[in-house]
Amino acid sequence: MDRTLKALSLILSYPTPGLQAAMPEIGGVLASDTRLTAAARRALRPLVDTLGSDDIYDLEERYVMLFDRSRTLSLNLFEHVHGESRDRGGAMVSLVETYRAAGYEPATSELPDHLPVLLEFLSTRPFAETQETLADAAHIFEALNARLVRRESPYAAVFAALLQLSGATADREAVAELLDQPEVDPEDLEALDEVWEESEVRFGPDPNAGCPQVRDMLARMDEPQRPAPGVAAE
Repeated sequence: MDRTLKALSLILSYPTPGLQAAMPEIGGVLASDTRLTAAARRALRPLVDTLGSDDIYDLEERYVMLFDRSRTLSLNLFEHVHGESRDRGGAMVSLVETYRAAGYEPATSELPDHLPVLLEFLSTRPFAETQETLADAAHIFEALNARLVRRESPYAAVFAALLQLSGATADREAVAELLDQPEVDPEDLEALDEVWEESEVRFGPDPNAGCPQVRDMLARMDEPQRPAPGVAAE
């Protein structure tokens, strides 16, 4: 198991007392991964400390305000690619089939494109495959990092770390397109309601729908992979 991807999956999950109790171990995993630069590891420390020591109710409220009430910070990756179009549904079907083909059944009610779910899955896969998948989402990670830096959120460091692990340079035009989307203050409830009412979730049955980038990512994940030597789940 890739313990760093598992750790990043956990710290992007909804805060719980169990997560708080695990933060010393999670912080140790992140601090020891030399695939990340020393600067990237240092940048993760404030989030690790915050999640481990702040009041749980404050942590929950901050998490919801960031990721659940702001669509431009959504942790559901396909939303950044497709919005709520029918194409998103097709990509979602393909992703579920990929999980099942690998024997992975997410123990969560979250959508399959929820980033913590995807990272947990990728933590069980060979790193070469994982890196290609992360590289396909590099522009999303860069845009999320930029938005969170503007909000002075310690969660920004997670997306900077994912971009580093991807080994990719985010496409500037793709990042600019995402950042051009207007942001709504998550405390402006009336404006938020208008945004959510503008589009309807329409999941279609076509597993080949979606943009070529997403299809390529899923196609690679469907390819048979040889087990990574010396890697054991913990």
